[in-house]
Amino acid sequence: MRIVVAHNRYREAQPSGENTIVDAEIAQLTAAGVEVLPFLRSSDEIPTMPRTAKALLPISPIYAPRAQQELAQLLTEHRPDVLHLHNPYPLLSPWVVRTAHRHGVPVVQTVHNYRQVCSSGLYFRDGMICQDCRGRALGVPAVVHRCYRGSRAQSALMATTLAVHRGTWKSVDRFIALTTAVADHLRDYGIPESRIVVKPNGIPDPGTPAPLGRGFLFLGRLSPEKGLDLLVEAWRRHPDGTLGPLRVAGDGELRPLVEALAAERSDVTYLGPLDRAGVRAALAETAVVLATSTWHDVLPTVIIEALASGRPVLGTALGGIPYLLGADTPREPAGTGPAAVASASAPAVTGSVPGSSAPNSSGVAAMPDAPGTGEPGAVPAGVVTGEAGWVVPPEPAALAAALPTAAARATALSASARSRYERTFHPDVVTKRLLDIYASLTHP
Repeated sequence: MRIVVAHNRYREAQPSGENTIVDAEIAQLTAAGVEVLPFLRSSDEIPTMPRTAKALLPISPIYAPRAQQELAQLLTEHRPDVLHLHNPYPLLSPWVVRTAHRHGVPVVQTVHNYRQVCSSGLYFRDGMICQDCRGRALGVPAVVHRCYRGSRAQSALMATTLAVHRGTWKSVDRFIALTTAVADHLRDYGIPESRIVVKPNGIPDPGTPAPLGRGFLFLGRLSPEKGLDLLVEAWRRHPDGTLGPLRVAGDGELRPLVEALAAERSDVTYLGPLDRAGVRAALAETAVVLATSTWHDVLPTVIIEALASGRPVLGTALGGIPYLLGADTPREPAGTGPAAVASASAPAVTGSVPGSSAPNSSGVAAMPDAPGTGEPGAVPAGVVTGEAGWVVPPEPAALAAALPTAAARATALSASARSRYERTFHPDVVTKRLLDIYASLTHP
């Protein structure tokens, strides 16, 4: 099988999980015997481009002539079975879909964000979930609010690109939705169910998990949409030391907030940015990983890393987080309602956990004995228990109520967290699923 993997790499100065996933997927496909033809461009190329090429940059999201010429040459010369597209902006353009189809090559696209509708791709603006452009022929609100790179001109260009290429996206042969929330988004956009496949990303197996550590770990970008404000407010509702340690790793604009919390409390430690060895060590020392996003986070890789290490996760009931934790429940599709609505339809408790009992008459399930106490506890209302963790509405009170539950029940979910990784996110599993998707297009 011969596959073209097309991706516009994000700038190396801006750490990108998408770049990492594309690189890993190419390696996994190659190891599986697939002939991969990378068709890659990088935004780092832009500063060194000739003046004539830079002059065409404003239109490249709509139509990138050089990319189409080079892709056409590649397709003619190698006659691949499938073109697999990731990010097309700004140097490839969605026009690569049309170029591939003109050469009789079916197209698969992995959807890493919500940019079919939203110019920023996040459904998030000014600290809140936003879907103002949903259902519009032209995303005028994106222009008004400078949603793309803080520029009205660039936002107007991206909004125009999305309008021009609505038909292009709807011609894609198969969409890979990383989670059920992304599948909801695509259905809402008008993509038929038959052309959507849910396949998450995978990460390499780190091996047998270390014994469970203590306390909580927040690992990620220290920015508003990652819910750091939410976590800090929830943590402050508990007396110092009652939950065990909270370690925070990463960097970003909210670093001063974390540093201030660590200065005022003995149970909070700021670890700073970590390399891969540091991440592994931090995971080994913790019992529960936190994913407190306040946007419809598509697929936080930190959650998969936690599950691979046998660490359950406490997260918000937004975006792909419930799917990752096996706590998927009926909910509003991503981007179609405010955060409170997107979480409110979840029942009080779902899923089953070894050692837990059925819900009682109030709808609250009984917890197993809390480690070291011998006392049964109760899962607070609104906390949804999944196979590999818990999800709550993105509200300080709900998160604060769930923190003791997660601390007490981490041991009960550790083995099932690792099991969910092995069955759903292991590279062998996701690569086989990807090969099946390609085969469905080449051998209908």
